[in-house]
Amino acid sequence: MTFTMFTTPWCGYCHRLKSQLDREGIEFSIVDIEQEPEAAFTVEQANGGNQTVPTLLFTDGSTLTNPSVAQVKEKLAALA
Repeated sequence: MTFTMFTTPWCGYCHRLKSQLDREGIEFSIVDIEQEPEAAFTVEQANGGNQTVPTLLFTDGSTLTNPSVAQVKEKLAALA
């Protein structure tokens, strides 16, 4: 996997981004921060203490919060 998407079941932005990434054929893993409290801490660290989702964590340790598909593709290209 190239990145992890931190999400919640009720997050509309998460569902939209997941659908867009699936259409683009971009592989990623999903972590529900309501089911995994340690993941919620990771999201808080990336977002100034807020549990803002979707937050994406990349293999280089960087994050993007609520990005567009174009931003995700740009980041993946930079990591390649």
